[in-house]
Amino acid sequence: MLLTPLASPPALAAPARFELDPVHTRVLFAVSHAGFSQALGMVSGSTGTLEFDPDDWTSARLDVRVPLQRLDLGDADWNRAALAGRLLDAQRWPEAHFVSTRIEPLAPDRFIVHGQLTLRGVTREVPLEVTFNALRHHPMPPFRRTAGFSATATLSRSAFGIDGWPSVIGDPVELRIEAEAVRRARTNDADHTSGNDARPAIDEVDGDSEALPDADADSDAPPRADAEGDDVLPAADADADAGNVPPADAGNAAPTSPPTRQEPTPA
Repeated sequence: MLLTPLASPPALAAPARFELDPVHTRVLFAVSHAGFSQALGMVSGSTGTLEFDPDDWTSARLDVRVPLQRLDLGDADWNRAALAGRLLDAQRWPEAHFVSTRIEPLAPDRFIVHGQLTLRGVTREVPLEVTFNALRHHPMPPFRRTAGFSATATLSRSAFGIDGWPSVIGDPVELRIEAEAVRRARTNDADHTSGNDARPAIDEVDGDSEALPDADADSDAPPRADAEGDDVLPAADADADAGNVPPADAGNAAPTSPPTRQEPTPA
């Protein structure tokens, strides 16, 4: 998930450290549903760090953690089944972890980021094809320097030991990642030591002590959502095979109303 700007920003004296914004970072996925359609899902709340020097993108480093229990397929029963032991087994392996190993430039604004993905206790090489979208101060308070990028990848779920329900769930999983990473600015020492809750005053990314615009505390900036959001139902133990329908959580009470649909019986 690393990148190069569309227009070259001012040079950095050293690689700058950015943090992923979990509110504006999403991992979307698509996987075949018995050949009828591509089931779509999303995981929000990813965290991690991005270090880069725009003068030398080959030295960039990315480390990302994806909280699997925030997975959402749009249906509570399917969420439980996907998180259960026969699939993601999210109680034992609650997160996916990606660490970059090298950057392969394709164009001024496109890269392949090669890295190691650990999922369900298995580590495999996964290349991400990345487009760098922007690197500039965010237009809303607190005006922090923000990097934005998009990425795609395809992986085999069985390569990570996720081989349950093969007649219903396809093996290839397409990923699309939309992410923003924020550079934390240097705080005003006087305000910080006096205990005032001051907005960061200087952006360190450019190395030129660029003053940030003043912001009204009562500005029209949209509220920032809690990165954790609502709790997602915990993983269920779905080891008991009940045909091709994802089983209910054996350790919890059954849903108040069972799903109305029924999965097709494999030929």
